[in-house]
Amino acid sequence: MSTPNKRRKKNDYQASPSNGRNLDYFFGKQRGKEANVENLSQRNVPQNEALDGVDAEDTELTDEQLARKLQAEWDEQDRAERPGGGENFENANGEPDTATTKEPPDKAGDTIVDAGTPQDAPGPQEREQPANAFSASGKKTTLSLQSATADEDTTSHHIPFDESPLTFDPQKYIPDLEQQWAAEGGAATYAILTHCFVLVNSTQSRIKIVDTLVNFIRTIIEGDPESLLPAVWLATNSISPPYIDIELGLGGSAISKALKMVCGLDNASLKTLYNKHGDAGDVAFEAKKRQSLTLRKPKPLTIKGVFDGLLKIANAKGHGSQEVKQRIVERLVQDARGAEESRYIVRTLVQHLRIGAVKTTMLIALSRAFLLSCPTGAEFQTRSRSELSKLSKQELAEVYSHGEELVKASFARRPNYNDLVPTLLEIGISDELLLRCGLAMHIPLRPMLGGITRDLGEMLTKLEGRDFGCEFKYDGQRAQVHCDDKGKVTIFSRHLEVMTEKYPDLVALVPQIRGEGVSSFILEGEVVAVDRESGELKSFQILANRARKDVVIQSVKVDVCLFAFDLMYLNGEELLDRSFRERRSLLRSLFVEIPQHFTWVKSIDATSADFETVSDFFKQATDIKCEGIMVKVLDNLPNPELQAEQDIEDAADDENAPAEPPPPPPSKTKRKATKSKSTKSSNATDTAEKKPTRRKALLSTYEPDKRLDSWLKVKKDYNTSTADTIDLIPVGGWHGQGRKNAWWSPILLACRNPESGTLEVVTKCISGFTDAFYKANKEKYSEDGENTISRPNYVDYAGEPDVWFEPQEVWEMAFADITLSPTYTAAIGLVREDKSIEEASTSDFLAGLYQKQEVRQPGESKAEEGMEE
Repeated sequence: MSTPNKRRKKNDYQASPSNGRNLDYFFGKQRGKEANVENLSQRNVPQNEALDGVDAEDTELTDEQLARKLQAEWDEQDRAERPGGGENFENANGEPDTATTKEPPDKAGDTIVDAGTPQDAPGPQEREQPANAFSASGKKTTLSLQSATADEDTTSHHIPFDESPLTFDPQKYIPDLEQQWAAEGGAATYAILTHCFVLVNSTQSRIKIVDTLVNFIRTIIEGDPESLLPAVWLATNSISPPYIDIELGLGGSAISKALKMVCGLDNASLKTLYNKHGDAGDVAFEAKKRQSLTLRKPKPLTIKGVFDGLLKIANAKGHGSQEVKQRIVERLVQDARGAEESRYIVRTLVQHLRIGAVKTTMLIALSRAFLLSCPTGAEFQTRSRSELSKLSKQELAEVYSHGEELVKASFARRPNYNDLVPTLLEIGISDELLLRCGLAMHIPLRPMLGGITRDLGEMLTKLEGRDFGCEFKYDGQRAQVHCDDKGKVTIFSRHLEVMTEKYPDLVALVPQIRGEGVSSFILEGEVVAVDRESGELKSFQILANRARKDVVIQSVKVDVCLFAFDLMYLNGEELLDRSFRERRSLLRSLFVEIPQHFTWVKSIDATSADFETVSDFFKQATDIKCEGIMVKVLDNLPNPELQAEQDIEDAADDENAPAEPPPPPPSKTKRKATKSKSTKSSNATDTAEKKPTRRKALLSTYEPDKRLDSWLKVKKDYNTSTADTIDLIPVGGWHGQGRKNAWWSPILLACRNPESGTLEVVTKCISGFTDAFYKANKEKYSEDGENTISRPNYVDYAGEPDVWFEPQEVWEMAFADITLSPTYTAAIGLVREDKSIEEASTSDFLAGLYQKQEVRQPGESKAEEGMEE
């Protein structure tokens, strides 16, 4: 048995808390007393560095500070115990090793790996003192404490991306960037993307946000075009289009473990930071800002490296995949240079970037960037900045608008940056873009959306003089069905997610509904849960009970019917530019109706003069549990009455047009002013002479990813003036996310059960309040205040909010429907201080409302069934 090592003692002669000095001990949960300032000075450890982050009155040290303190003490002990310049150690292999001293380093822990001492190394007088106790072991893989911050990327951080694109010149900064990127193989570093995020997040101006993104994209186009695609994915907070099933699959625990491991946090400190900031990225920012030491010096992240890391996380499957994901997360957090990179790395990992650059903003930025810049070797033409700077704002907007519409339309038809960005790098802003990124089978196009109206009167006003079709708006799930000429079927949701496995019964139905002569198609409809025997419609909550994947037809318990309403693609030809009347005619003539399985939405054709007819149709829709109606313009041709009105206006404009040659400007201005004054006076007394307002004819084409008045939806829950209300008691809340992190949101609401005396949770309310209300509510229910309590035994709720409220007030909640969903969120909340909690709505009252709602739909399930749920 070998002789045990000599136990070292601290300078104050207190026993060391551990015999070993391995890494576990080095970063263990130990607590030390505040270091003596004189001793620290003697050991060459600056006071502000050794006690960084510790208040003068705080007697506890963090793990890192304790490690630094002990390191300095050990080095000092080495010098004290070796007056002749040497003492025998045992190295990592248990063999004697000799070390001599020279002047101590300025700062402990500047070496990552000590290469050991080869036999032919210089003599004792030429060897330097090891940077720390570990480096004396001579083991090549031995780590030591490092600064947690890498060299700051000053080049990227000083680029003014937020200036006007017409004055910004990427070539002014690219030479320095390329010199810096050379160490990373020429790849753009993540620091430049972070700098863009910081600038975007620092303003609420949409113009500034777009300008910042344009200039960043131009810099990448001209400096490192290979990094553009991953940069766009990262900036849009995603790694793939929705229809490709690639998800990070990270839980909050993975981020927490990484922050605790990398930044030296414990559970309590992590929870404190989260409760204070409410955002995982902000927590990472604060944690990284406080960190001063690490075991591995950060390696600069690149844009491509971060994106590749995310793909590896998403593709990690099977046994051990969680460990693989955890290591990648920890490496990304570890290598983040500084607090800002840590913030955005973590926000990216939790898929909540919060920079305000939505999809539309990115598409606009891409179009403008490729109008001004092109990669080296590209052949497409760009516009010069000097030329564009001479244009007026209106002229410049017209130049921009053509490219913006091309890029938006292309992405709406094929919503995948993997297709769009490489095509832009090749051909730039060109009409060919729309051909290359047109409709394709089994790639969903973004659906057209309907404008919102408050009621039927507003709808009829908007469509005055036009022919339109009214359709039931079913309470189901919007579906886009693709079928190619080989019979392959794919079904997509409104959000472009694949639903093919969810509806195998619809897939099996497609060969039966495809009429003679139909080879390939893309149609759109609403999937609704139905009772096959009676034909009655069921609510969306019933439909939601279906599993999402691996559904077998034989195990289907919720029958569905597809109510088709549009046809966008037929036999290899796009139908988007055809009128709605024509598309609807093709759909109903070429496809086969199968009652209770596949049919058309119920509809009528009308005009703005048919108020009673439309009103009755709306009532029919709501009576059978539909959400309301959709109203769609039928034809592209303008209405004759509108055309006559247009002709009158044009004639009036011609009369007022100046003759040739034009009169002198002063005389002209005077006459116009006089005429305007006269017209204003006339309008005040005689509204019959009011000049008609010019309105453009609404087109009936299918416009992907646009919300237009060509389609209008009228829903029963848009008009809150006639909404029912229920009185509920706030009983708890959660820390808000993002902007609401300082408040309680959502808030847990309950009704009263008079028989058991308990409060039964009804819903979480997450919206409908003003900021002033949120602030006052947080002050009233502060975490340590008198109005918050420990978990009450009289509240019937399986979950656990962050804080429980003392039941003492009643809120009046307006709602449209009562559903069986336990997570349904209320819309509008008004504090009712004139009621006590005994006057809150009861569970019987809630059941009565549900029963009353169900009575409007004959043959529906009994209220008792709802209560059982």
